[in-house]
Amino acid sequence: MTNLVKYNHISYLLYVLSIFTAGLLWIVPIIMNYARRREADNTWLATHFDWQIKTFWYSIIFVAAGIIIGLIGLGGLGIGVFSESSGMALGSVLLTIIGGGIFVFANFWHIYRIVRGWIALTDHRPVP
Repeated sequence: MTNLVKYNHISYLLYVLSIFTAGLLWIVPIIMNYARRREADNTWLATHFDWQIKTFWYSIIFVAAGIIIGLIGLGGLGIGVFSESSGMALGSVLLTIIGGGIFVFANFWHIYRIVRGWIALTDHRPVP
């Protein structure tokens, strides 16, 4: 069990480092979590594996949604500016802001989940 605690510390660390690598390290801890998840079955550590896996997938979904909505807004903004359509330009600006807001929210939510999980792991407690 001690090895799994250290293993989870490493995966939480890699999630934190992924923030500074534009998400390039995201794939390493998710593979780690899926690889050793079954070893923690019926222990408090199982909640940490599940917590990290859910954090990964929900973060991917929210980040992708934010980027897609933001890019649609930027594309429409270009069309609105060149066609001199102020209504389309305004709508595009709003879409870009909404997409950016979702992206920022996803990143803060990701950080919150990693910090909360890592604190619980350090205290040898399960996460909800």
